[in-house]
Amino acid sequence: MTIKVAIAQMNSTVGDLAGNAAKIVNYVRQAAEQGADIVVTPELSLVGYPPEDLLLRTGFYLQTQQVLSDLTAQLAAFKDIYVLVGHPEAIDGRHFNAVSVLLNGSVIVRYFKRNLPNDMVFDEVRYFSAGSEACVFDVKGVRFGINICEDTWFKDAPLAARSAGAQVLLVPNGSPFHMDKQQQRLDVMRANVSTTGMSLVYANLLGGQDELIFDGNSFVLNSQGELVAQLAHCETALQVIEFDGGQPVSQPLPELGTTESQVYHALVLGVRDYVTKNGFPGVLLGLSGGVDSALTLAIAVDALGAEKVRAIMMPSPYTADISLLDSRDMVERLAVRYDEISIGACFDAFRTTLNAEFAGLKEDTTEENIQARIRGTILMALSNKYGSIVLTTGNKSEMAVGYCTLYGDMAGGFAVIKDIPKTLVYRLCAYRNSIAEIIPERILTRPPSAELRPDQTDQDSLPPYEILDGIMQLYMEQNKSRADIIAAGYREEDVERITRLIKINEYKRRQAPIGVRITHRAFGRDWRYPITSKFRD
Repeated sequence: MTIKVAIAQMNSTVGDLAGNAAKIVNYVRQAAEQGADIVVTPELSLVGYPPEDLLLRTGFYLQTQQVLSDLTAQLAAFKDIYVLVGHPEAIDGRHFNAVSVLLNGSVIVRYFKRNLPNDMVFDEVRYFSAGSEACVFDVKGVRFGINICEDTWFKDAPLAARSAGAQVLLVPNGSPFHMDKQQQRLDVMRANVSTTGMSLVYANLLGGQDELIFDGNSFVLNSQGELVAQLAHCETALQVIEFDGGQPVSQPLPELGTTESQVYHALVLGVRDYVTKNGFPGVLLGLSGGVDSALTLAIAVDALGAEKVRAIMMPSPYTADISLLDSRDMVERLAVRYDEISIGACFDAFRTTLNAEFAGLKEDTTEENIQARIRGTILMALSNKYGSIVLTTGNKSEMAVGYCTLYGDMAGGFAVIKDIPKTLVYRLCAYRNSIAEIIPERILTRPPSAELRPDQTDQDSLPPYEILDGIMQLYMEQNKSRADIIAAGYREEDVERITRLIKINEYKRRQAPIGVRITHRAFGRDWRYPITSKFRD
């Protein structure tokens, strides 16, 4: 008996209940046209994921229940199609992460998530109670079980479904992206599901939600753990997979792409969804002639189109001519609006105002930071006047060690590359130029510089980025001790310096705008260190 299962890799918006319901109806309509028997939508597809403290509001559950009821009635028009819809459910004062199976105007079964993640970016124990029962339903003589996301990262929930008679496991997911995540998903699903003898349908969410990226990459495994279907990376999609009994029929697999390709498209998705879902008319950013702002500009244009992007060059007395030339070259290639606003007069005014206070003192980072803050003020003034959000251009390496200025280059609404180490910045630029050469070569080859004093380079203040990034990743992303990092081959003085800078600059990072999470541990919701702390390991 042939059964057709459709995966709706949809982009839900948190709190847009009516909009999400309309998307589900549209996916079911498309699936019905292709003869689907089952449609699987992602985790909490009706309300978006993660809703965070909306889940503490009674009104959120009441509205969800009403929209779910209306959706159930609306889907009755699609006769004999089983539709899995994710939503929160309130029962007797307890709240559950649920999936309801809708059929012909009724909810025929409901499953409650058993394993609630409470680490990294997840706080589900804060909001939900754990379910305990397996859920299995019959379609044309084949038994389909349900798990939700984290359930399949352990063995108990898949085994419970199998014990209840499931031949195929349907898994709605809200699994966020980080580098190399897809291979990790496949490995875990094979270890926890395929070993039970069940086939697997893994339907993952798509879209940007604040700093999180949901990359799609939904897939199907047969009962031997072989990959037989996979949906697109960072794109909405609907795909119908035929099952012969409990076994899926293989389909052509798309190319997943290189790490750089995956990351770049995740950044584009993150910018597009943050800007459009929050209703900003466009973006603006400070262009410096350096690699970070060049990459940010490229991502913004790919995400939103050139007509919604504005670049501002704000030269100071220390800005090199080649920085101006390279900036002009790049904006010509991208056809974005570009303006030059000199900060020289403002900088002179600040120095004149502070002349008596600073008499007899040498110029230092104070004067450098004044320049950065003038630029931040100009960008925020333009943002206020025109409504466009400011994209900041600082990378993870700088954020880690505080090589950034509060209320200066940190001023803005969304930090596009805040989780991108400097060494990865260059790799992403090379990837984007492999498609079309939009970043001038000199930007990629000249030594990086903040250009806040004569002949300045980043390496005047920092170790080479290969060393900085290596130490940062071991210490911050992998929780290695200083002794472990020294044993890995890094000089003790570099390790001491970098780990100290990471510690003392926590106060700056707390005041930075959110940005796209790309690594498995970003400065943000999965980095929660105290600002005031005397601990040193």
